[in-house]
Amino acid sequence: MKIKGKIINIVSNIFYVEVDQKIYECTSRGIFKQSDIKPVVGDNVIIEAEENTGNILEVLDRINYIKRPKIANLTQLILVVSIKNPKPDLLMLDKQLAFAEFLNIKPIILINKIDLDNEKQAKDIEKIYTSIGYKVIITSAKEEINIADLKNILNNNISAFSGNSGVGKSSLINSIFNKAKALEGDISNKNKKGKNTTTTIKLFEIEKNTYIADTPGFSNFEIYEIPYKELYKFFIEFNQYVGNCEYVDCTHIKENKCGVKEMVGKEISISRYENFKKIYEELKDKEDYKW
Repeated sequence: MKIKGKIINIVSNIFYVEVDQKIYECTSRGIFKQSDIKPVVGDNVIIEAEENTGNILEVLDRINYIKRPKIANLTQLILVVSIKNPKPDLLMLDKQLAFAEFLNIKPIILINKIDLDNEKQAKDIEKIYTSIGYKVIITSAKEEINIADLKNILNNNISAFSGNSGVGKSSLINSIFNKAKALEGDISNKNKKGKNTTTTIKLFEIEKNTYIADTPGFSNFEIYEIPYKELYKFFIEFNQYVGNCEYVDCTHIKENKCGVKEMVGKEISISRYENFKKIYEELKDKEDYKW
């Protein structure tokens, strides 16, 4: 019986494929050894199933693919920053936003720990990013502020949470989905060696067509796939002013007659532009180092 499913976990070369909330333990056929495409978590696949086991016959077309950690077909990245402990890291946020744009994954910005916002920073951060067009949700996992709004955003999506250590990703997920721990146990119990042998990410189906990715190390993903000369394309508020640059190959950094630079402090926030320059130099140094 050939059926379509989604890889939700990989443990010791066993692929756990979910089909209508039933999980099949699958192997991959040898054809993938000669192929550039290897099955990863998030892949939609065709399997040949028998009772609770099966073989993966085909990996269907992906809408996106992240190399590290390996995951396919994300529809949303929930980018979490905290107001305090740790303080807001807008450089990391701007890196992640650029990478989400590069991969064509919708980013959602989540400002957490609003209960610690004694200096009222959240509204200032929100203003910067909503003016660009990004969705921003201000939350407190501890006091369950705006958790319902977050849950609504997750519906009918495959979402991954990303952010520095300590920003509250796990607390946010746990405050919404207590079911996640039970699901993890269900998958882990299928592997006699236990869940500690899990080496890749996992998808938890919380509701029908709604998945959360458990992504160890996801906050440390590299953005070096972005060519430094193209970085400006992924700071989306820059694009409408690029046509005003005198030079076609304007870097938007050192040139005098630059349409982007003219709008800094007006339609482009100073913090975003300063972070653009830092990321540009980081990407350039990395690319130059290769040679």
